[in-house]
Amino acid sequence: MALWQLLSTASPFLFCAIALLILLQQLSYLKKKGPLPGPTLIVPFLGSAISMISNPTSFWEQQAAMAKSSGLGFAANFLVGRFIVFISSTELSHKVFSNVRPDAFHLIGHPFGKKLFGEQNMIYLFDQQHKDLRRRITPNFAPRALSTYLLIQQKVILRHLKNWIDLASTQNAIPLRLLCRDLNLETSQTVFVGPYLSPVARKRFDSDYNLFNLGLMSFPFDLPGFAFRRARLAVDRLVKTLSGCVIMSKERMLAGEEPCCLVDFWMQETLRESPEKDDHDIGGHLFDFLFAAQDASTSSLLWAITLLESHPEILARVREEVTSRWSPDSGELISAEQVKELKYTEAVAREVIRIRPPATLVPHIAGEEFPLTEWYTVPKGAIVFPSTYESSFQGFPEPDRFDPDRFLGDRQEDRIYKRNFLAFGAGPHQCVGQRYAVNHLVIFIALFVSLLDFRRHRTDGCDEIAYVPTIVPKDDCTVLFVSFRCGCGRPWGKSFWKVHCRLLWGRQGGKRDTWKYMRGARLSFFVFLCLCIFGINTMCNMGQPYHCWLGFKV
Repeated sequence: MALWQLLSTASPFLFCAIALLILLQQLSYLKKKGPLPGPTLIVPFLGSAISMISNPTSFWEQQAAMAKSSGLGFAANFLVGRFIVFISSTELSHKVFSNVRPDAFHLIGHPFGKKLFGEQNMIYLFDQQHKDLRRRITPNFAPRALSTYLLIQQKVILRHLKNWIDLASTQNAIPLRLLCRDLNLETSQTVFVGPYLSPVARKRFDSDYNLFNLGLMSFPFDLPGFAFRRARLAVDRLVKTLSGCVIMSKERMLAGEEPCCLVDFWMQETLRESPEKDDHDIGGHLFDFLFAAQDASTSSLLWAITLLESHPEILARVREEVTSRWSPDSGELISAEQVKELKYTEAVAREVIRIRPPATLVPHIAGEEFPLTEWYTVPKGAIVFPSTYESSFQGFPEPDRFDPDRFLGDRQEDRIYKRNFLAFGAGPHQCVGQRYAVNHLVIFIALFVSLLDFRRHRTDGCDEIAYVPTIVPKDDCTVLFVSFRCGCGRPWGKSFWKVHCRLLWGRQGGKRDTWKYMRGARLSFFVFLCLCIFGINTMCNMGQPYHCWLGFKV
């Protein structure tokens, strides 16, 4: 009773205090907003968080519409206690990107990223410390290193394409988003730390990375039992695993062996320069690479499939170009020199990235007040969202049209409108691995369209944008695999068989080498395969329809 009386007495004061707090928050928001377009009244404490979470596509489209209609190129809003500024103007976005420093803007990968990634994460470094790290990283993406990665990428892609076709035998329509994510995770693991992750370590790595992904999208409660805590602990384990790979790589490079993955190229350079470099820090930076290469690449692969399927004339040109430079019948993987010759395919890849930049927004926080224009100063603590997506539709002629030719010949729009192509960022924190990312997309497109016939499982709104948090097709790019393209009419797919032999036996030689390495220990497998083919031919004679992958009914 006494407690009830106390609450009854205090409740008017409590309500007044809450009302005052709401009023002060509203006045503070209006002061920070100034003349910018944006909501006049905000929901206390939450702002527009509910609409952003329930329909992020619509929310960010509304921010872009306000910024455009006002003619200012930016707009204001309020999200969970934070004043935000959305920037659609390319020039203002460049101003943010070029002023990442302690007294201006700080790049943030996640609102609570420092807890997840650690203070030494590359995106949180400034000035000379950041320049030194980028200088040490750059050789990892030199032409020699990229050629090594290219062979690894193809082997992983081929394995996953086989798995996708196997899956197609059990279900009609296949959503590719999670499958592409798994492909990219294995590619990143193998390219970055290839031979140093055992099969057991890879399974544990996959599990921890999944916990990390779940934590990114959860409430940031760093308490036992919460997804955020599990994610933070998973990151610690991932970095520890990668640090172990660094130690093994150093030992291998000290022994004078040739680099076979990214960490080898890095350690080769590090041992020449400063062998005492902390292994844990390097493990943390490897995790940064893994995170950067994951969801963004997944988004690009999905949109490449989506856009090519909806533009059959462009798909046909890609197939014609790839076929003119490389044939699965050769039994060889695509070489680095051949990739350089795939000019139109690379133009397609760049147009995919332009029209659907994976990271549509690159959030920064204002460390201090910053004069964004002559008449508006971004307040300290505000989160600023330069939109790479909006910039992609500025400057370029017919920006809504999927037109790879804009990057070829006399048009050279990639040079003329270079400032509008912000998918890889700009300024001191521009993506250091962008050549690797483009190569990955080019080689995926080349293999996917050359080896497979496919079509989308189309439903209403399937090509609309969904945030996850990178952008993907709303239906997760659901595909129907129709048949093999390779094989010259042979049911078991002779072309892919030859390429896959390279994958299985690890050889890069000619046709003679493939059959040579099938002798001896692999003779029993060959006999078994012949029996399978014989059985399938018998079934064919009985008039049973089928498609085959390496001689097995699928």
